[in-house]
Parts: sequence; structure tokens; C-alpha cells
Amino acid sequence: MDTQGKSIPGSTDRSEKRFRFILALCGSLIVLLLLAILVTLLVTALPSIKEFGLFFFIGKVWDATTETFGALPFLVGTLFTSFLALLISIPFSLAISIFLGEYFKEGAISGFLRSAVEILAGIPSVIYGLWGLFLLMPAVRFIEMKIGVAPHGVGILTSSLILSIMIIPFSASLGREVITLVPGDLKEAAYSLGATRFEVIKNIVIPYARSGLTAGILLALGRAIGETMAVTMLIGNSNFLPTGIFSPANTMASVIANEFAEATGVTAASLIYIALVLFFVTMIVNIAGTYVIHKLSIESSKEVS
Repeated sequence: MDTQGKSIPGSTDRSEKRFRFILALCGSLIVLLLLAILVTLLVTALPSIKEFGLFFFIGKVWDATTETFGALPFLVGTLFTSFLALLISIPFSLAISIFLGEYFKEGAISGFLRSAVEILAGIPSVIYGLWGLFLLMPAVRFIEMKIGVAPHGVGILTSSLILSIMIIPFSASLGREVITLVPGDLKEAAYSLGATRFEVIKNIVIPYARSGLTAGILLALGRAIGETMAVTMLIGNSNFLPTGIFSPANTMASVIANEFAEATGVTAASLIYIALVLFFVTMIVNIAGTYVIHKLSIESSKEVS
């Protein structure tokens, strides 16, 4: 019997099963990796969890000499720097997104600006940190001297400024991509009714693209929360509760980077406890972001239809 050009049913089924098994195995590896990280953090942080429990989250003292550890200063430092950086970056990233997505979609200028944004996103954080030491720190110190604050130069404001510069390319790049996907028919209909470009952007483009813009903001927030090197270089590395935006402080990531190499015993376990908290905070931000984006996408679809 001539079987050339024909597939054997049994062989096809076996190949399909093998292919599905390989795909399922690869997919399960992601879950296993996530569980492995979680279990490792839990096991290694267990001595600190048993010792301090939930007091760890409200304790203000971090002293390796007396083995008294509280993570509140680092939680506050992380929240201050991340959200302040986010507030600073949102207007700039939105403006860049609109500029590249609406005013310069094509051409040499558009290509150059897109390349510049991508280059900024790929610069190592240590270079941002060095740049901040030479430029931002003296500028902040000058401001502190003028307003009568202790002229540290480093602190929450300085690290927030460098963080905002670092996260702008991420949210701006994604925002531009989303804005370019807004249907041209909607904009043309608005223009035909006499709407100006500003009105089209305000009433058509931004509402339609808000899920993608929100995704960019949340992506930027996740980057800001987990950023280590640049923040470590500019935040002042103080283990005390910050009292203002000019205060030296520490974040969860920076205190781990600073102290883990020499930590032992309960100190090491407490640092890993902080890493566990950082793991959950990042996961919560990602889950919340996914939910918000999904909800906004559904609402946008209903509005368009």
C-alpha cells in the first residue's frame, strides 16, 4: 500500500502526546521554580520568623549587636522611594508616550527618539547610580542648604529622582506601543466632528489606551520596588525610620545588598525574611496589575462597542 504523503494515525497521536507533554513540562517548570524560590526563602527565614513573628513588620530597631530586628524602616523607605518616583515619572512618561505615539509616529526623528528610549531602558543601574552621585547628589545638597536642612545630599529624594529617571523608559515605551494601536477610525471620526488634536488625545486616545498605560505604570512600580544598586548608592543606607523626603534611609533591597555578605545566624535569617516580604510585595503588585489591566480592558471593549 502506498503511504507516501499520508500520515499514520497512531504515529500522529503519539507525536501529539509527546509534544503536549513537553509543553506541559516546560509550563510546570515555571510553577516549580516559583515554589522553589518561595520554599527556600521560607525555610531560611524561619529562625527570624519564629523569633520576631509579626513584630518584625512594626519594629523600628535594626541592631545586629543586640540581635533586635524590625523591618519597618525599610518598608517605609521602599514605599517612599517607589511611590515618589512613580509620581515624578508619570507625567513625563505619559508625555513621551503621546509625543512618540501621536506626533512622531514615523520618520528619522521618531526612530532616533525610540532608540534613545530603548538605550535608556538598557543602561545598567550602577551607571545611573554613578551619574546620580555626580549630578543629583550635589543638586539635592544645594537645595537642602538653601532650605536649612542637614545637607546630606543622599536620601529618599535623591534615590527617588534617579528611580524616576530609570523607570520612565519602561512605561513610556509600553505607552507608545499602546497609543499607536488606537484605531484610526475613532480619531478620524472625532476630527470630522471638529475636535482638535488635544481633544482627540484627551477624549479618545487616553481613554482607549488606559489599560496599556496602566500596565506601563505598574511595570514601572515593580521595577522601582525591586531596584537595588542605584538606590543603594544614593539613599544614604540609614537603618532608621525616615522622617522626610530629605532623610537618609534604606529600602528592602538595599539593606539586603549592604549587609547580607557579612550576615550570619539570626541576622542573615532576618535579611532573608525581608527578601520574603519583598517577594510577596512584588507578587501582589503583579497580581493587582493583572487584575486592573483585565478589568480596564473589559470596560474599554464595552465602551468601544
